[in-house]
Amino acid sequence: MNKILRLIALMAVFLAAGRGVAFAQQAGPSAAPTSSIEAHTLPAIATSAPFDAQRATNAYLRQVSGKARANSDAYFEGGYVMLFVDALYAVIVASLLLWFKISARMRDFAQAQTRSRFWQVPIYVAQYVLLTAVMTLPLTIYEGFIREKFYGLMNQTFLAWSMDQTIQLGISLVAALVVVPLIYAAIRRAQRNWWIWGAAIATVFLVVAIVISPVFIAPLFNHYSPLPQSPLKADILSLARANGIPADNVYLVDASRQSDRISANVSGILGTTRVTLNDNLLHKGTHDEILAVLGHEMGHYVLDHAFRLLMLNALVFLAAFAFINWGFGALTDFFGGSWDVRTIDDPAGLPVLSALATIFFLVMTPVTNTITRTTEIQADMFGINAARKPDAFATVVLKLSNYRKLDPGPWEEAIFYDHPSGRTRIWEMMRWKAEHLNDPDIKAGPVSPQ
Repeated sequence: MNKILRLIALMAVFLAAGRGVAFAQQAGPSAAPTSSIEAHTLPAIATSAPFDAQRATNAYLRQVSGKARANSDAYFEGGYVMLFVDALYAVIVASLLLWFKISARMRDFAQAQTRSRFWQVPIYVAQYVLLTAVMTLPLTIYEGFIREKFYGLMNQTFLAWSMDQTIQLGISLVAALVVVPLIYAAIRRAQRNWWIWGAAIATVFLVVAIVISPVFIAPLFNHYSPLPQSPLKADILSLARANGIPADNVYLVDASRQSDRISANVSGILGTTRVTLNDNLLHKGTHDEILAVLGHEMGHYVLDHAFRLLMLNALVFLAAFAFINWGFGALTDFFGGSWDVRTIDDPAGLPVLSALATIFFLVMTPVTNTITRTTEIQADMFGINAARKPDAFATVVLKLSNYRKLDPGPWEEAIFYDHPSGRTRIWEMMRWKAEHLNDPDIKAGPVSPQ
């Protein structure tokens, strides 16, 4: 622009000089002009400020502040304490069963009912599951009902909540009656290498749970119904087809009967795949927010996260059973006489196995959380590329803040978070948006705060 202005000014000088010469030739000499020429700098052309992903992230996070942010932080940080309280409580319950020889008496009762060592185990397990449920009931009520009610996350009455807990206890009892006897059978048959077979049994059970949960277990707690025909349903199914997900329907679950948490999932394997969103997400989320969430959930399916988690958890199970095998021998060498428990195939030693498992998984919390969190980050990346709704995903993350702390420290997130933090997830979205600003759909989309 400056070069053009200089060129125009130079041409004007030459034209003026030419006209002046011609006039001088006709009119003769004249007085020099006394008027002055004023020069002004042209204003700069206005340009929009460049998009800053970090500034946008901070601006989004500032939208949740004050009491809402304080409650979110307090609830989630309280979960850190509950993690240790739960573990300590479980160890105390196991210790009471052992030191007062309650576990030994339950084993003696099982032996009095049958001579079969295999069937003695489920008789013992039924007593163990029911008794420990009663012993842990005060903590269960506080953590599952009172605390949730205090933070406004519980929609159920105590009676309705108790009914759900009873169903959960029944499921746990059936599972224990199937799995624990198989593990003790492996202990008797494999002896020194039982822990390898124990890890394999736990892994197989996890596969079965993944397969049957969407079809047989989840409906015990909630009602599932097809989402009515709508542009939203058409867009969800289109997104599923575009990513190779074999779903011909979308299901709505009445999760609001329990809490205000928003959620969705694409669950199941081996023909049990189901796309589901809960009614909280439907009522609280916008069209784009719902697509952003389901894009994330579809990422779990397309990226075979069920298989990834299964393999990684199998390794964790293997380490857990190896630790339990070693720990049982070490503890019973010192205290076995006081507990009336000497050998690992004695079902009266189940509280020892349970306490050791509790300690192991408490110590492994950063590892198991990292396994899950990295999987969630991968699903975030798939979802944003599939649904292309960065701002919608950012706003739905803010709606999760009533029970998830938004902005932890790096070590806090690494240890205690099984999902990426709100800051991490919004930053992912804004970073992606910064690289797609010139795409037509992103240009036409919402403007991020700055």
